Amino acid sequence: MLGQEFSWKTKDQLHIYAKHWKAAKPRAAVCLVHGLGEHVNRYNHVADYFNEHGFSMLGNDRRGHGQSEGPRGHVPKFEDFLTEVEHLLATAKAHYPNVPIFLYGHSMGGNIVLNYLIEKRPDIQAAIVTGPWIRLIASPSPLLVQTAKVMKRIAPKVGKANELNAKHLSRDPKCCADYENDPLVHARVTLGMGACMLDAAKNIDQFSGELSVPLLAMHGSADQITDPNGTMDFAKRLTSDVTLEIWEGGYHEIHNDIIKEEVITYMVDWMEQYMQ
Repeated sequence: MLGQEFSWKTKDQLHIYAKHWKAAKPRAAVCLVHGLGEHVNRYNHVADYFNEHGFSMLGNDRRGHGQSEGPRGHVPKFEDFLTEVEHLLATAKAHYPNVPIFLYGHSMGGNIVLNYLIEKRPDIQAAIVTGPWIRLIASPSPLLVQTAKVMKRIAPKVGKANELNAKHLSRDPKCCADYENDPLVHARVTLGMGACMLDAAKNIDQFSGELSVPLLAMHGSADQITDPNGTMDFAKRLTSDVTLEIWEGGYHEIHNDIIKEEVITYMVDWMEQYMQ
């Protein structure tokens, strides 16, 4: 299904591109928050499966990503990402006032979703994160972290390559090739956004206690980008309803890996438990 495009303007007048995949007979709606450097149209196959099972899906290209405006790989402050999530949820609730709303974030999007749950305690049904950025496999050096914090104040829009290796995304060569050849994918991250994301990851890694909604946390055991141990340790510290699923041998994008059908089916089956 192609989905319906829509948009909105941020407070600083950036055009935000968004997409709405409508189920024929919607029983629920899922709001998607994508990962670093990518965009929502890489999730068309996920939306198709959700739609077939009565789940509509909405998502937006974050500022600085995909077809949304803004310097590539940059955000003035982390709260701007949370504001985008808030707008997306409000749009979903306006379209679907009488069905459950779920929140789903991958990688950097998983980081944003977890921080949104911690900070905002939203009125939604449940949330899913896959490969969330809590810890990185290749952690930046203390010197680079300090440099980024200083540069965030002086020249936050100075950028560098994110050094993401496309071959670490999936065991499916086609997925990796499609990523590398996708004109809407970029490899840039500014020092300002990098510093924001490291602080946001630290916030999750230090959190313990209760979330306001049930959480499904999933990670590939062979992820070479974000560390599955960060997800496992986070789940252990939660005192609320959490389901942890580690996919043996899975790479970073488990929804694009050779196990993608099982992963996406698992997500739908898990959400079915929380439809009441």
